[in-house]
Amino acid sequence: MTARGRYVAGLAAVAAAAAALSFVLPPADRRGLWAALGLALVVQGPLGWWLLWAIGTERFLRRWAVGIAARVGLVGLTALVLVRALGLPAEATLFSLVGLLVALLGVEAVAVLPGRSGPEVR
Repeated sequence: MTARGRYVAGLAAVAAAAAALSFVLPPADRRGLWAALGLALVVQGPLGWWLLWAIGTERFLRRWAVGIAARVGLVGLTALVLVRALGLPAEATLFSLVGLLVALLGVEAVAVLPGRSGPEVR
């Protein structure tokens, strides 16, 4: 499987796991999880894909750092603005968002495993 294939499969697996978890949460917390899932996928999806294009180049570390900064910025924006503006439960939304971003960062790490770069990635 290519790096892109691993990445897409990982995104789908994390989204499916979050969706399944949402059914055991109280309705208010469920809203926070769904909002966090949407935010995480909208930000992490393109960032991870952008990183995959840099495997094996001098741009890789710079893109990875930009991605980390974007994730931290998303958590800050969500905490300071979006939770209030959208009337979301702060704890459920922020814990879900951080958990999802960490899980998606893990997906990114698996997708770019050492020794798997080269022609299959391009």
